[in-house]
Amino acid sequence: MRRAKISIIGAGNVGATCAHWCAAAELGDVVLLDVPQTENMPKGKALDLMQASPIMGYDSAVSGTNDYADTANSDVVVITAGIARKPGMSRDDLLSTNAKIVTSVAEQVKRTSPNAVVIVVSNPLDAMVQRAFQVLGFPSHRVIGQAGVLDTARFRTFIAMELGVSVEDVSAMLMGGHGDTMVPIASCTSVGGIPVSQLIPDARMAEIVQRTRDGGAEIVSLLKTGSAYYAPAAATAQMVEAIVRDKKRLVPVAALCDKEYGVGGYYVGVPVVLGSKGVEKIIELSLTDSEKAAFAKSVDAVKSLVASMETLLKA
Repeated sequence: MRRAKISIIGAGNVGATCAHWCAAAELGDVVLLDVPQTENMPKGKALDLMQASPIMGYDSAVSGTNDYADTANSDVVVITAGIARKPGMSRDDLLSTNAKIVTSVAEQVKRTSPNAVVIVVSNPLDAMVQRAFQVLGFPSHRVIGQAGVLDTARFRTFIAMELGVSVEDVSAMLMGGHGDTMVPIASCTSVGGIPVSQLIPDARMAEIVQRTRDGGAEIVSLLKTGSAYYAPAAATAQMVEAIVRDKKRLVPVAALCDKEYGVGGYYVGVPVVLGSKGVEKIIELSLTDSEKAAFAKSVDAVKSLVASMETLLKA
């Protein structure tokens, strides 16, 4: 049986760690690519991962390259390329530079892996996946953004820490844009099947929600010289697994919504069924009035971000 081919564009912390997770889980053979200016850096990281395989017991092949030809005919392409956030920098500050980087990457992926499912991780996420979709010209179900899996993981972590319970027993759902306007869906959040509203007072829950929204910025402020990468990479690997193993996972991702939720043709975080074809179904939840209002506000923020990106690209 042919192994899946997984190409990761961007061999920085997120990309290399994603390669680590994917190889260790034997999701397929991994190609780690970075720009020519990095010279042999991706080859060095790939070789290091290969030398870990006898110890950890995985048989995935990992290779590094600066040449998109080596990524040809990938089943899944993960785009992590772009500059990272620095202290005091919002995701929006990354907009102009990363939009140009994602444009260049998407042009190459379109040429070399026209049948791939593409997962965009670069920030600001919602605008970057919209840009990748515009350039790739792929069906929308094969272009998705990684945000909701990470945001939900952060939310679940903080709830588990608050209650002193296993993260495995916490189930949650977040929607909307990635970042300050993300929307926790309280009606879909439970611990061991118990609604979280019965376990955590509303005021404390509001603090946990805010910490989740600030989750990336909190790590940036602690690291000083970079941004989060273990959890973003793990979240991406979970999405890769759902695709290459056709697991039909019901997870939140940034998906193109048109009539769904009345979004009108933008990428926003929504629950989907994720399988070998990419987004196989968008799940439309019945939201409360307050959730609808918060989601609409988040969608407006995404639309504004995309408009700003398009203005910058035309300049």
